[in-house]
Amino acid sequence: MLSLSYDGSAFCGWQIQPSSPSVQQCLEEALGKLCRTPVAVTGAGRTDTGVHAAGYVAHFDLAGSLPFEASDFCYKLNAILPRSIVVHGVFPVSDDFHARFSATQRSYTYFIHRKKDPFAAAFSWQCGFPGLDFDAMNEACQYLLGTHDFSCFEKVGGANKTSLCTVTEAFWKPYEPTHVQLMDFGFPPEECFVSETASASLRPLPSQAMGPSLLSGRGWPEVSGTTPSSGGQSPLEYWYFRVSADRFLRNMVRAIVGTLIEVGRGKHDPAWVKELIETGTRGDAGESVPGHALFLSKVRY
Repeated sequence: MLSLSYDGSAFCGWQIQPSSPSVQQCLEEALGKLCRTPVAVTGAGRTDTGVHAAGYVAHFDLAGSLPFEASDFCYKLNAILPRSIVVHGVFPVSDDFHARFSATQRSYTYFIHRKKDPFAAAFSWQCGFPGLDFDAMNEACQYLLGTHDFSCFEKVGGANKTSLCTVTEAFWKPYEPTHVQLMDFGFPPEECFVSETASASLRPLPSQAMGPSLLSGRGWPEVSGTTPSSGGQSPLEYWYFRVSADRFLRNMVRAIVGTLIEVGRGKHDPAWVKELIETGTRGDAGESVPGHALFLSKVRY
């Protein structure tokens, strides 16, 4: 079994395609070179074009043992793989283990930012709609929980035998990116100036200047807290959506996010999500959001 992460920006997704580069193809080619024999790799599931993975799992069968110790094997494999793919570890598993069918839960994370940010743009969607109500969006998330037919969020033409999925968690939460924590990104110009007569001992260090006390001084809620309660319309600028289920349909997460954004904009009440699941079609739900901000973040077995 392999544990890996990848930046999906340059790939058509996980699965091998006839004329486009895929993560599976790159991994199989690298393993073939290292093991000096063709190696077929099975992944935990498909990811769409441009979608990333931070906690992906795959397995492959190999006659005999690895040609190197596990640590050396990972080192050599990462040297062959492109910079956009990293293998964290290789582990022996039982013969009946299957990266896809043995999985009991998968988690996806979708990132949005509320203002223009050149450092977040590659892996987060700039969602600039004014006054998003995150309280309403989190209320709508409650209707996703449980076992339902999620065909209203499934891409038309999907070949799934069933549209039933069991969702175990779904929520929106604010966060603070590392570049905002460590640098002066987005801070008012006046905070860059310190009086020449001020004592150096009184000048805040960068880490102090970026700390929670300054955020609190602006009247912002703590980033680590739950959704703000002032009508849900928060001044916090970076948010993520987390959803976990036993399985997902094609395009399901991106369609859910687009639907919840419509609730946040006030175009529908939270209970609309319940109606969609019970009687709606894909055409009734919200538009799919861009794939570059979506991560398969964890697979459980």
